[in-house]
Amino acid sequence: MVPKIVLTDIDGVWTDGGMYYDRFDNELKKFNTADSAGVLFCRLLGIEVGIITGENTEIVARRAKKLNIDVCHLGIRDKVACASSIIEGRYSWDEVAYIGDDINDIRLLQLAGIRGVPAGAPAYIQKYANVPLTKKGGEGVFREFVEAILMENNLMDKALELYLESHIKLKQ
Repeated sequence: MVPKIVLTDIDGVWTDGGMYYDRFDNELKKFNTADSAGVLFCRLLGIEVGIITGENTEIVARRAKKLNIDVCHLGIRDKVACASSIIEGRYSWDEVAYIGDDINDIRLLQLAGIRGVPAGAPAYIQKYANVPLTKKGGEGVFREFVEAILMENNLMDKALELYLESHIKLKQ
């Protein structure tokens, strides 16, 4: 099934889960730029992308804004309630893809129709996945998740074609 929306956690998925602090009390996160292609492929195919994270940091908001993410919810304690409010009246749980890596993602992984868990997550979290992934968080696993869904639904070639067409138009 092709999802109508792909929801994602951030720490442990888009990042390696580490939190870096410098001597000036700045918090730093390292994002893998490969994940932006996953967002791009979704956009080209009309699939929404949303972030639901327990972290409340401007860093994630800036990354979401740069990638034109459709929905970004920060500081969320109840991810199911948040996801429910996003999809209510628009999509069924079967039309939701979710990727998360830890215990606060379990309930949402149980509900989503398409579920991914990064390779580095504990085995007791991995058992909730129905899309096998080989990359760990921070290694481009969001892109791998999206590409796996597209390949399963024979849409990868279409996404690439749409991407190439959009670049030809930009050059003209």
